[in-house]
Amino acid sequence: MSNTCVNCPRSSNLQIQPTFYDATASSTARVIPCSHKDCAPFSKSGTSWCSSNGQCGYTFQYLDLSVTSGVYVKDELRFDSILPGSTIPKSRSAPIVFGVSTYQSGRLTSTQHAVDGILGFGRGDLSVYSQLSSTGLTPRVFSHCLKGDGMGGGIFVLGKILEQGIVYTPLTPSKHLYYVHLQSIAVSGDMLGVDPVVFTNGGTFFDTGTTHAYLVDEAHDQFVNAVTTVVSQSAAPTTRRGFQCYLVNVSVSQLFPAVSLHFDGGASLVLKPEEYLVQSFLDPAGIWCLGFGKSPQLTILGELVLKDKIFVYDLIHQQIGWTHFNCSSAPNVSISRDYFVSSAHSSLSTCSTGSLPLGIITSVFLFVFLVKIVQS
Repeated sequence: MSNTCVNCPRSSNLQIQPTFYDATASSTARVIPCSHKDCAPFSKSGTSWCSSNGQCGYTFQYLDLSVTSGVYVKDELRFDSILPGSTIPKSRSAPIVFGVSTYQSGRLTSTQHAVDGILGFGRGDLSVYSQLSSTGLTPRVFSHCLKGDGMGGGIFVLGKILEQGIVYTPLTPSKHLYYVHLQSIAVSGDMLGVDPVVFTNGGTFFDTGTTHAYLVDEAHDQFVNAVTTVVSQSAAPTTRRGFQCYLVNVSVSQLFPAVSLHFDGGASLVLKPEEYLVQSFLDPAGIWCLGFGKSPQLTILGELVLKDKIFVYDLIHQQIGWTHFNCSSAPNVSISRDYFVSSAHSSLSTCSTGSLPLGIITSVFLFVFLVKIVQS
């Protein structure tokens, strides 16, 4: 199973060498048969099937129509953790069920951004996050800080980052995605005349798996018009691949306005020009495009909006929070038991809140090597 994946990239332009998971090299790995109880939840999700040799298989199609299929495997996930009352990382492990691809199509076959895999941290019961937190080994809150420079990377923590200025908005009910109530958008301080209903009809959610961002049609048109009006004296409008672009001869930070997104609970997300514009590398220098595309129903806030900020996904209090932050720096992380739920108890444990700088626990989930499947 280590090198039998059809169309899986063998190299990556990210300057990393893809490593294929080999179940036969792990003494703790087990391919899940269709008859096993671990296959049942996936069968209910409607994405699994039974292979000819009785293995629990899956097929997923992403929004860009890329497809991955393979079989489910159960193995030990090893990670370092900081327990309340300690500053010393402790090695821990937990069994998780995950998919091992045997076939891929679409953009998943490209070497441009090829990686070893996709780590699911959605709200569904089958995500890696849900499997880990249900054991009580990891908290029911996680945080990330995505670096916005060209090298990528950042910080990922199974825990709550504590920094000044974090604002929160409530999460709305959803089985899988992190939906919130977007109420309004302002460009250069002026509110767009968009009925808030248009944001709630299809919904608004944050998604690290989406590169750019998408606004529902009515809001998108007003957003483009507002930005174009502000910069019309100094930037020539044009289009590229359906995105609104501009020919710019000065710094975009000096020319383009701030954009603010206002959410339920009074939380605002203020975007600098570099956080909603994308430079076109296929055109002559000076072409910048709005990184917000059109969507008939959904408003999706992707990586473009998330970068250079701390985001905290607090599933205990059903809220999501954020603040601007230098993702090359070490944030403070909560080690309170308030964010742990024991699998044997339905109520939360309580303990006084403590925190420590992430610099002390650099072995805890820094991006790229955040978690590793144990092969022994």
